[in-house]
Amino acid sequence: MLRRLGVTALGLRNGPHRVEVTRDIEVPTGDGVTLLADHYAPVDVERPPTILVRSPYGRRGPFGLMCGQTFASHGFQAVVQSIRGGFGSGGVFEPLDEREDGLATIEWLKEQPWFGGTFAMHGPSYLGYVQWAVAAEAGPELRALSMQVTASSFRDAVNVGGTFALEAALTWVDLTARMKHPLSGVTTGIMSPRRARRAALSGKPLAELDVLATGEQQKFFQDLLTHGPDTPFWDRRDFTRTVSEVSAPVNMIGGWYDIFLPWQIKDYAALRAGGHQPYLTIGPWFHADQRMMRGSVGESLTWFRAFLLDDPSELREMPVRLYVTGANEWREFPDWPVPGMREERWHLHPDGALSPDAPPESEPARYRYDPEHPTPFLGGPTLLGDNHPVADQAKLERRRDVLTFTSPELDEDLEIIGPVSADLFVRSDRQHTDFVVRLCDVDEEGVSVNLCEGMRRLVPGDPEPDDDGVRRITIELWPVGHRFRQGHRVRVQVCSGAYPRVSRNPGTGAPIGTATDHLTADQEIFHAPNRPSAILLPHA
Repeated sequence: MLRRLGVTALGLRNGPHRVEVTRDIEVPTGDGVTLLADHYAPVDVERPPTILVRSPYGRRGPFGLMCGQTFASHGFQAVVQSIRGGFGSGGVFEPLDEREDGLATIEWLKEQPWFGGTFAMHGPSYLGYVQWAVAAEAGPELRALSMQVTASSFRDAVNVGGTFALEAALTWVDLTARMKHPLSGVTTGIMSPRRARRAALSGKPLAELDVLATGEQQKFFQDLLTHGPDTPFWDRRDFTRTVSEVSAPVNMIGGWYDIFLPWQIKDYAALRAGGHQPYLTIGPWFHADQRMMRGSVGESLTWFRAFLLDDPSELREMPVRLYVTGANEWREFPDWPVPGMREERWHLHPDGALSPDAPPESEPARYRYDPEHPTPFLGGPTLLGDNHPVADQAKLERRRDVLTFTSPELDEDLEIIGPVSADLFVRSDRQHTDFVVRLCDVDEEGVSVNLCEGMRRLVPGDPEPDDDGVRRITIELWPVGHRFRQGHRVRVQVCSGAYPRVSRNPGTGAPIGTATDHLTADQEIFHAPNRPSAILLPHA
């Protein structure tokens, strides 16, 4: 009864079945370490399909109720396991090293007398990543995957456009370092972002921030600082190459303000290229948004009924479902990118104008970036939501190190759905520097709110400058689904920082973890017929 009340308190719906729980079952791994799991089973159903959940956040409390009790009350078995090094499971937690333990757990599962012959996997974020780690090798018994706000590799999400995702990495390291008991997920979820931000704003070198936040050095954080995206460290933690080989049907849920969305969509594209038909839902959510978490359980139940119980009656007809912000409505489509959308260049113009028209002859726009006073981050993709995902950008846009380019008021609604990118012609007096582009919606009152953003770190020779020292760069922004209302204006921000979301660029080329010297960067953005900087927007 207490578990059923707990499910209700989480905003979830109990099923009709009474549930029996067996705690602390020992699961052996290949190197002799023992992992602990809880088994939830409906008492009046014989050997139904199993939902496997592998978690670093504990197997009791909210995760146990959401992933164990709820599924079992709806007629499935559920195994909720604590991964290596946490909540009683043996060994040392090695983040993102999940393939071997995952496969060992699946082999153990298949040997259990209560196993009914088929299983699925479920979970958000890290709990989704562990699905990709084993999905291509799990065997024919794996019949469905349901994953939320995750990707098959975190390589590029940690190194966004070559920058370093400081705030998310430091927050997650603090979160996992402090999780010791069932309620720790609540307390750390509130305090970890605050500790991470306080450490990041201390001005100390990055390599010292883990000690400031957690009280001691964290190996994984140090690994992230010293192993860039092109190093072997990431190769064994990257499962993008096996995505197209996964035959089990995949259900994906993401958020427009989730830190993993661009790479989740790349996984969707890889499945489509492999001849599969995944389902994709994107809502107005950030990474740990509880609205998404609650809704994902019901959607997963529908998915599991379809592919574990041969009951597709509740599956929606269209595989892609998107929430269009601005219009504030859900839409369904046959695929992503949405068919019928075309890419249009909106050019940056002199005097801060923005238009689909070609720019006139003009001098470049200029600003100076000072890493001692880095351009801040005021809203956008976030891990735990300590920052609001959507925020008024007025304070940011008043800064001298932020350029804005704004369209006239729109004569009619403008709807954009799909990938967004920027094509910029830039010049800097530093070979090592960053550029950040952000798309905003400005309403009739002049309030500018962020929709999506992207960033890129430049290094010598990438890309090569022309004879005038001008480099042409492409920046991939987060995808978007949004309607600009009639009377609103389209705005593009260009700057060179988003701190502490990503680490500041010191301008010296020194290793990011130990850099202490900072050099200002004088930046130029060109908007002329032969160098037409633009943002590329997808619309009908």
